[in-house]
Amino acid sequence: MSYLARMPPTQAESVIKNIIREIGQECASHGEVASETLVAFMVKAVVLDPSNGFNMDRPLLKSDVEKLVKVCVNRLLDNKNPSLDTIKMQVYFDMNYTSREEFIEEHHRIVESKLGLISREITDNRACSREELESLYRKIVSYVLLRSGVGSPTDLKIVREATAALQSVFPQAELGTFLSLSKKEKERQLKELAMIVTGIRLFNRETGKGGEGIEYLPAILQEAIPATTQHIDSQLQIAQEQAYRYTAILEKVTKNPLMAADMQPYMLKEALYNVRQYEIFLQTILSEIISCAQEVELLTKQLGALLEQLTMTVKSKMAVPTSQVFPIFIALSNVWTGFQDETVLIGILTNLTANLERFLGTHDVLFPEKVIQDLLDEVIVKTDMFRLKEHLEERVHPMDFKRQQWLFPETTANFAKLLIQYRGFCGYTLATTDGLLLPGNQAIGILKYKEKYYTFNTRDAAYAFAENPDKYINLITEKAKKHAELIQLLELHQQFETLIPCSELKDTGKHLIKPITKSETSTQTDTHILPPTIVRSYEWNEWELRRKAIKLANLRRKVTHSVQTDLSHMRRENCSQVYPLKHVGTQTKREGSTAVPRPQIFIAGLRGGHTETTHAVKVNLTRAVDET
Repeated sequence: MSYLARMPPTQAESVIKNIIREIGQECASHGEVASETLVAFMVKAVVLDPSNGFNMDRPLLKSDVEKLVKVCVNRLLDNKNPSLDTIKMQVYFDMNYTSREEFIEEHHRIVESKLGLISREITDNRACSREELESLYRKIVSYVLLRSGVGSPTDLKIVREATAALQSVFPQAELGTFLSLSKKEKERQLKELAMIVTGIRLFNRETGKGGEGIEYLPAILQEAIPATTQHIDSQLQIAQEQAYRYTAILEKVTKNPLMAADMQPYMLKEALYNVRQYEIFLQTILSEIISCAQEVELLTKQLGALLEQLTMTVKSKMAVPTSQVFPIFIALSNVWTGFQDETVLIGILTNLTANLERFLGTHDVLFPEKVIQDLLDEVIVKTDMFRLKEHLEERVHPMDFKRQQWLFPETTANFAKLLIQYRGFCGYTLATTDGLLLPGNQAIGILKYKEKYYTFNTRDAAYAFAENPDKYINLITEKAKKHAELIQLLELHQQFETLIPCSELKDTGKHLIKPITKSETSTQTDTHILPPTIVRSYEWNEWELRRKAIKLANLRRKVTHSVQTDLSHMRRENCSQVYPLKHVGTQTKREGSTAVPRPQIFIAGLRGGHTETTHAVKVNLTRAVDET
C-alpha cells in the first residue's frame, strides 16, 4: 500500500501486521481459518480495487483501517465466490510448490536433520570397553540403514544382513582407528560406509543372495507415474471442457449486451478465471511428472549398467580389489538415492494435485448441469485448438505497421521459447470484452513492444492492439485491480509492484516506473601486479642513519667474552674429531687337505657252515698310506 510509504519502515510494517492480525482474528471468530499470506494478499486486492474507494495519496486513518478490515473479512467469509477460491488456490500453490531441485534439496535436509542425533552419538562417542564398542558398532549399523532408506533398523533379518555387509568392509576391529579420526572425517566415513553397504545389499538382491526388505523402486515408479499422469490428464480434460463452455457462454454474452445483466449473479467470469488457473497449475504439475518419468528412465538404464558391470567384475572370483568394486557400490547407491528422490517427488506432486481440487467446489453450486445446458442453448463450444486452427491462415503483414516489430516462426530463432505476456492469452480481447480469456495464436504473429511479447487470437485484434498498445495494457491493469486473481493468472506482478500514487502520476505522466534492481557483486584484483621493489634497508630518517653509524663505530671497540660457571659446567656443546671406523679384512694361510686310504675290512664265514661253531675270518684290504 503506497500511502504507507510515507511512514517510517518499522511503523508501516507494524501497522500492516496489526491489520493482518485483526482480520485473521475476525475470520477465526466466524469459524474461518485464514493464513497470514492469504490475508495479506486479500488486503492488497481490496486496496487495489478502485470500487472500494481507498485513496492512495492521504495517510491511513482509523476509519480506513476499520473499513479495510470489514471489506477483507466479508470477502474472506464469502464461501460461494469463485474469485476467493482462485485466490486461495494461488496462495496454496505458491506456498507448497517449488522447483524439483528445491523439493529434493528440502527432502535431503529433512533426512539429514533426522540423522543428526544418531550421527552425533557416533561421532562424539568415546567407547573404551568391549561392551561400549559393540554398542557403537550397532549404532553404526542403524545409521547405515536409516541413511540408505532400504529396510527398517528394527527388523532383525535386515539388521543381520546389514551387519554382515558392514563387517565385510568395516570390521569391528577397526573401531579404534575410526575413533581416532576427527569429527568431519568420521561423518565423511559414515556416509561412505552407508553408500557401500547399500550398494552391497542392492547387488545381493540382484543375485538373490540377500536384499531383505528392499522394495524395487523402478517397478513401483513405472506403475505410479502412468497412474498419476492419467489422473492429471483426466482432471485437466475436465477443467478444459469447463473452460471451453464458460468461454462460449461469455462470448454469447459479449455479442448480446442484454444478457449481461441477467448473467451478473452467476459470476461466470470469476468461474472462468478459477478453472483457467486450475488448468495452468495442472499443466505445471504434469510437466514435472513428465520430467520425473524421463529421470526414472535414465536411472533405470544406469542401474542396469552398474549391476551388469558389477556382475562381470566379481564373476567367478574369490576376492576382488576394493579399488574396483567400492566405486561401483557407491555409484549404485547414488542411483538408488535418485529413485528415492523421484518417489518422494511423485508423492508430493500427487498430494498437491489432490489438494487443488478442493478449490473447485463453487462450480457445482453455482453452475449445475441444467443451468449450464440452458446457457449453452444455440452456442457452439470451441476448444482452444479449434480456435487456433480457425484463424491459422490469417497473418499479420509487417508492412502495415512499419513502426512495430512483428516476429514469425520462420524468421525468429527460439520462437517457441519467447516469454509471452498474459500467459499467451489475447491482450486485445481481454481488454475490450470485460476480461474474456481467449488463447493467442502465435502463427498470426507476435508483437514485440517495449521488449515484451504479445499474441492475439485474430489478425484484426492484433492490428487494433498495435495501433495503441499502451491503451490496452493500461485497461488490462485496471481490470486486474478489480479482479486480483488476474495478477497471478496473467503474471502481472511486476506492474503492481511498481505502482506509484496518483499525485506523482501528474508529474510523470506514467503509470509505471522502472524498478530499482540491486545485486551483490564482487571483483578480485592482484595485490601487486608488478614484482615488489621494496628496499628493506632504506631509511629516510637522517637521525636513524646517524644512530646506526654510531652503533657500528662502537662495535669496532667491543670484544666478546665468555666465562664458565659451576652451573654451566658440562652443559656447553662439545665436539671432538675421531677417525671413522674402516671396513678392513685380513688374509690367513691357505686351507689344505690330504687324502688318506679308506679302510676296507671284510669278514668271511658269518653265515655259518656245516659245523655248530662259526669260524669267521677277518681280512684287512686297506692300502698303506705311502701307497696312496
